[in-house]
Amino acid sequence: MAGRGELSRYFIGAGVKVLRRTEVDPTVSKGHEFQGVDLFRSFVGTPPEREKIPVTWIWMDDSDEEPQSVEAPGTWYNSRARTPHRSPEYRLYYPAAAAPLVQRARAGDTLFLCMTSARRVLAILCPGGSTAERRLLWLFSLQLTDDFTLSQNDIGDSGGREIDAAARFILGELGIEAVEPDPPATERLIRKFGLRFPTTLQLSAFARETLPGIDPLEDPDAALVAWAEHEEDLFRWMERQIVADRLAQGFMQGDVADVAGFLGFSLSVQNRRKSRAGYAFAHHTEALLKAWGITHTREARTEKRSAADFLFPGEVEYADPAFPGERLSMLAVKTSCKDRWRQVLSEAARIPEKHLLTLEPAISRAQIAEMQGQGLRLVVPKVLHQTFHPEQRDWLIGVKEHLTWLKASGGAG
Repeated sequence: MAGRGELSRYFIGAGVKVLRRTEVDPTVSKGHEFQGVDLFRSFVGTPPEREKIPVTWIWMDDSDEEPQSVEAPGTWYNSRARTPHRSPEYRLYYPAAAAPLVQRARAGDTLFLCMTSARRVLAILCPGGSTAERRLLWLFSLQLTDDFTLSQNDIGDSGGREIDAAARFILGELGIEAVEPDPPATERLIRKFGLRFPTTLQLSAFARETLPGIDPLEDPDAALVAWAEHEEDLFRWMERQIVADRLAQGFMQGDVADVAGFLGFSLSVQNRRKSRAGYAFAHHTEALLKAWGITHTREARTEKRSAADFLFPGEVEYADPAFPGERLSMLAVKTSCKDRWRQVLSEAARIPEKHLLTLEPAISRAQIAEMQGQGLRLVVPKVLHQTFHPEQRDWLIGVKEHLTWLKASGGAG
């Protein structure tokens, strides 16, 4: 997984603190302000008077819902302006427009203050101990303290971490699309498919064919990530061309703006993005299984209407009550888990330990513990293991490790 530029392209600096009840609970305080954030003035400045600053307020948690956000100016001010004999202490006041979102947080939850390269502050709130918290701590190389004050990182000086697959995943959740140079093979892509979207199966195959130097037998972990990234780059490039062409045509019907047409087009773009990623990941996973010669059934039916993404050695063996249950295994495939990992638990009742392959980085201790309690084991490409807590890494399974196990378990074709 090659680096794709540094985080400093998007952020100047970031800080994190644990929230007090007086900062977010309106039954305790009507203050509407974050305290202990004075250190952030190294990015915001030290204005002599109250100053309005552009802020996007964001609530993130571990549910399947998209992060909620609202744009509303915050007020940055010196709370000790009237006591000049004391050293300044700057605070951030959040307006009434942001209060419903901010006050979803509770005492002990986490606040991230992030200054973007466009000089807009992202005030991100998330539950303490959540996967969202873990990801942002990793992305910004931050550590929490227990004194309710901000600790921060000057990303502009350090450059920040490389924009790899994990960082790109997290930036995407923040609504930031990592812009990369045009990927190789774009001319071949247009010659083959024209200015129209190929099917996901076609694009996945094209991505694998046009990415040299990949060895799925020697390093399937790297191959899976590289294929997924390359296909994503190709898709986003083609999407930009198609969307730009459609926008150039305009959305007018005579002298009347075609609002319904525009909204429908916009919705189709978003839906295509969401549905394509999961199918593409499964296509690349199957390519690995075929390369390793592992017998399987894709989208196999098990009990009632339940289905497994991949069943080993296959659907016929699973349906045969005489076939030994210990020789059966299943693999679910999801680019991200969130709450959707629980869907896997109802698949393939004959197989007590489920396996789930994901590209999701930095899952929290609490969520991992819940998965362990439910008999679910995560398969994660090796390069993403670094984003997890050290004590979790021995429990994670790498892709090559899992393929080797599958083959040894009787899955060789």
